[in-house]
Amino acid sequence: MTLGCLLLAGCGGGYQPAGPFRDVPQGAPPEVAPPNSQAPIPAPGTPSTPGTDDEQTGDPNVVATGLTVPTGLVVLPDGSAVVGERDSGRLLQVFPDRSPAAELMTVPGIDTAGDGGLLGLALSPTFAEDGLFYAYVSTATDNRVVRFPIGGTPNPVLTGIPRGEVDNGGGLVFGSDGTLYVGTGDTGNPALAGDPASLAGKVLAVDVFGRPVGAGPVFSRGHRNVTALCLGADRVYATDEALTGPDSFDAVTPGGDAGPLGAAPVVDVPAAEGGLGGCAVSGPYVFLGAMDGRQVTLVELDGKGVPVQDPEPFLQDQYGRLRTVVLDNQGALWITTSNRDGVGTPEEDDDRVLRVVPPASGADSPL
Repeated sequence: MTLGCLLLAGCGGGYQPAGPFRDVPQGAPPEVAPPNSQAPIPAPGTPSTPGTDDEQTGDPNVVATGLTVPTGLVVLPDGSAVVGERDSGRLLQVFPDRSPAAELMTVPGIDTAGDGGLLGLALSPTFAEDGLFYAYVSTATDNRVVRFPIGGTPNPVLTGIPRGEVDNGGGLVFGSDGTLYVGTGDTGNPALAGDPASLAGKVLAVDVFGRPVGAGPVFSRGHRNVTALCLGADRVYATDEALTGPDSFDAVTPGGDAGPLGAAPVVDVPAAEGGLGGCAVSGPYVFLGAMDGRQVTLVELDGKGVPVQDPEPFLQDQYGRLRTVVLDNQGALWITTSNRDGVGTPEEDDDRVLRVVPPASGADSPL
């Protein structure tokens, strides 16, 4: 079956693409739960517990299994999602009704040494017209942002981001004005994060062609490892891993400094509960994927962006290490596990993609 059939004929969701999609050879898809369009969506705050559901229907929170370190994830206009595997560079389309996943393509030229590889994903602001994906990838010489249609050759957007064995960043998000925000890491060299001439340890702001927005590409500095970026009502937020001490969830501002002498984070997450790798914002609620904490951390903010109470765990110790967190238009969270990253303890069906209605959400109306 060709990619054109998979994307145009509604195989698992009826997605109607626009833009220069091309046919590519299809490989064996990962194992997924049996197709079941009637699979129930759990009520808010009552996710299923692995192993307790009927064997025939499986866990209704799990929409795909058998992946390896799924990291980037974007939700498509039809409600399905595309997820990227960090180490293989594969992109797969995953469906909320748990139909079989479709392998779309493999992003070429990535280097997976250390924590590098295929990292963040974002959809073009004009995706309905151009069908373009943006990806943050590691090569043998640098980290970079590229863009491509499914089946097409990645074209560079922003190159020359320092590459290291650790702390390669990878956050990507488009602002409402079309600005592309890029989260980078300090590659294990903290001095680079404070150096205004370096792209390492920064949040960068560029347009769709990689040209600087505002005073320059550096939007904020002093970060150690920005693995995820997300948008609030009028703010850009970043997750930042710490070398020692707590990880942080930061409000990023133009010219801001997240270093020791800079602005205080919105939330500090203790190291044992941290390993932050994803974030999503829905109204006053923030959802943080915490790999070391083996949970999603839920934070409620007031109108000034200040937590109103201590963070609360969600899905704690149910699916292992939880990384990417993306909110869809139905108020559900798409979450990837990271149990095959060399740190976690994988189960037979890892890694997984989840779709779960969170306790601060509802699936009846978009948020």
